[in-house]
Amino acid sequence: MPISDVIIPDGFQETYDRWQYAAATRAGDFLFISGVIGVSKDGVCPEDPAEQFTCAFEDIQRTLKVAGGSLADIVEITSYHLDWLHTRDAFVATKAKYIMEPYPAWTAIGVAQLGLPAALVEIRVTAWLGK
Repeated sequence: MPISDVIIPDGFQETYDRWQYAAATRAGDFLFISGVIGVSKDGVCPEDPAEQFTCAFEDIQRTLKVAGGSLADIVEITSYHLDWLHTRDAFVATKAKYIMEPYPAWTAIGVAQLGLPAALVEIRVTAWLGK
């Protein structure tokens, strides 16, 4: 199934051009959101894990909105965690503010490194936008 749309939210064009990846792509009724690291508007990862996770979910929500969807359309989440054991509770509490029942499939994976030195999580999302 070919890509039918590339989703580039406001402020993402430079990243798209420099690193050659889209914030999200649509293929048929599915939207695939690239890994999102929690950065504030100034491009820095907050030190507080809950703030960082909030930034990531807000970015995901913004990308979904640009594509015509919402958080309720998420069918799968894959999250990559730098320090899962120490940040798990903050992540689950933050996720609970954004993801409601019925819950999507979710896989949490521990990793040794992420794309930014201060990053604690990177979140990939698949959403179904076929209304």
